[in-house]
Amino acid sequence: MSAHEVQVHGHCDPRFGAVREAFEENFRRRAELGAAVAVTVDGATVVDLWGGWADPARSRPWERDTLVNVWSTTKGPVALCAHILADRGLLDLDRPVAAYWPEFAAAGKEKVLVRHLLSHRAGLSGLREPHSLEDLYDWELTTARLAATEPWWEPGTRSGYHALTYGFLVGEVVRRVSGLRPGAFLEREVTGPLGADFTIGLPESEYGRAAELIQTRPADDGEQAARFAELTPTVIATLTNPLVGAAQANTPAWRAAELPAANGHGTARAVAALYGVLAGRGSYGGRRILSAGAVEVAREGQGACRDLVLGAGFQQDTEFGLGLWLSGPGGSYGPNPRAFGHDGLGGSCGLADPEAGVSLGYVMNRLGTRIADDPRKTALVDALYSAL
Repeated sequence: MSAHEVQVHGHCDPRFGAVREAFEENFRRRAELGAAVAVTVDGATVVDLWGGWADPARSRPWERDTLVNVWSTTKGPVALCAHILADRGLLDLDRPVAAYWPEFAAAGKEKVLVRHLLSHRAGLSGLREPHSLEDLYDWELTTARLAATEPWWEPGTRSGYHALTYGFLVGEVVRRVSGLRPGAFLEREVTGPLGADFTIGLPESEYGRAAELIQTRPADDGEQAARFAELTPTVIATLTNPLVGAAQANTPAWRAAELPAANGHGTARAVAALYGVLAGRGSYGGRRILSAGAVEVAREGQGACRDLVLGAGFQQDTEFGLGLWLSGPGGSYGPNPRAFGHDGLGGSCGLADPEAGVSLGYVMNRLGTRIADDPRKTALVDALYSAL
């Protein structure tokens, strides 16, 4: 197989041939290196495709069980942990965070609610003091600093994307309530029972299955200029303290850490299964993991606005539910404005559409340059809905 000839493997129900065509087109026209896509309908997998290469040298083919870091697509499963606890009556999303995490009340945060953490409205998108990569890998240090930090803006008023801090904030509440960090909680409650090949962080025993990430430089310097045209102290703290990218994510130290906003590793099949739970379709032992009522809570819009961190990268206002982006009028997750999902740095995506009973997972190792709605992801989502 040459660098320009990619054989796609796996299964695709004939009804969803358009998804296969879009996936193949990503390799031919959109510079895909290695990737996988999966779709479930009413909990049944109807698309499970993979192809390309797991490394830039094109020495390792992408296999059925290749794992890859999916960046912020991890945030959906982390939010799912909180919603499971709320669904069981163990967590009240309208109570102050400090009711579960007393130290969090410092620096004027005593009225910050759990829903503010889930919807990126807590004002804690970045730390004010320098925070190194090594610091980021230290759970206790990072959560202690977040508990002591003064918000960058009035909590609850606007969203400001909590790129790295989100996983520690929501994750520490999960730990305070359940006794488990989100990685262990997710394994016990969801991925273990479902057999979903997804972990937060990556055990050393699985390194041989991991794809190597590659960073793509933007072809248009103006794109980068526009993105950083509104560099406020909040944005700088959020996106550069510390600075992370493909080089960091390929290291054993990154993989060994638990970074619930950014270092989930899995297959597209596992991502589709997890977002299927958010669509209300995941079950085991004769019961749904997340009730219909909890699904509705998860996608309660918290108000459209120009995001304080990512605003320069979007042409219109965006809206978070409680943990995921709503598709909205822009159709980021298909034509149903109440569908929801999450993109990861460089292009990966999880999508949940309760009305259609559909979920999608897309993972890859060549990171694109878009904040969200990478053209490869958009092509797959459009193809999915054309088939429906």
